[in-house]
Amino acid sequence: GVKHGDEVITAPNSFISSASVIAHLGAKPVFADVLDDQNIDPEAIEKVITKKTKAIIPVHLTGRVCEMKKINKIAKKNNLIVIEDAAQAIGSKYYDKMSGSIGHIGCFSTHPLKNLNASGDGGFITTNNANYAKRIKKLCNLGIINRNVVEEFGYVSRLDNLQAAILLYRLSKIKYVIEKRRKNVDFYMKNLNENYIFFPREKKYQFNTYHTFVIQVNERDKLRNYLEK
Repeated sequence: GVKHGDEVITAPNSFISSASVIAHLGAKPVFADVLDDQNIDPEAIEKVITKKTKAIIPVHLTGRVCEMKKINKIAKKNNLIVIEDAAQAIGSKYYDKMSGSIGHIGCFSTHPLKNLNASGDGGFITTNNANYAKRIKKLCNLGIINRNVVEEFGYVSRLDNLQAAILLYRLSKIKYVIEKRRKNVDFYMKNLNENYIFFPREKKYQFNTYHTFVIQVNERDKLRNYLEK
């Protein structure tokens, strides 16, 4: 239901897709700043809500789920839809809830760089709203109801059989992939000197799948040049 002139709030430090999907609808991406864990700040979301705001797209960056309790509370108060960008967070949890199951809709990527990866571009959407599910299925198949009936203009967004077969296999290995990444991060956390390097630690109610492990330092470019040498 988002249309021309509407506003959708999202994070400014995500991949371009989080904002471009809003722009393609003719709506305006509105950026809310992020916390020190690089995920969107619920307080910053509240500050940029206007009468034109229709939805919030929190981005679960690096495999860490955003503060969804606060975000959902804000959304409910302002009658907004919450679309989780969980592209980097397959298998991540927040208070034992899986990423993609906390808002109204969850969006996942199976790009080759992701923890659950195909050999080409792909993705999937999760929702427990029957109406959304029906419309999504229609939109990803050119808006077709059956061979002779097209209800609206859609897209060619079908996952092909080869990618689906690869993903089915890799899905059976995803727990191992996540476990390995978490072990690697445990090693980093034990050995990196926090006097010089900042990285956000996992909170008790979070389960981070560490799509990436991002550090922050005072002199980033100097460090990058040193590591390149």
